[in-house]
Amino acid sequence: MKRMAFKTLTEYLAWLYFQYLLITGIYVLEPWEKSIFNSVLLFVVTMVVYTSYVFVPIHARLALRFFAGVFGGQTENAMTLMS
Repeated sequence: MKRMAFKTLTEYLAWLYFQYLLITGIYVLEPWEKSIFNSVLLFVVTMVVYTSYVFVPIHARLALRFFAGVFGGQTENAMTLMS
């Protein structure tokens, strides 16, 4: 694979944006359609990141607790069993 030589960061970012336009096929849309598409895409990505930030730690903790119980891990504190 041939490496591309970029002189500046702005040239590299412009190339990435051009690749985004080509891959998604939105280069054929009108400007107002591009802005709607990009807004919806940004909204979806924002919701996915927010949902991952809020709910993934909770589900990971519950999954660890479940599998600890399944595979014989200690589910309760030893002091609570003694009293």
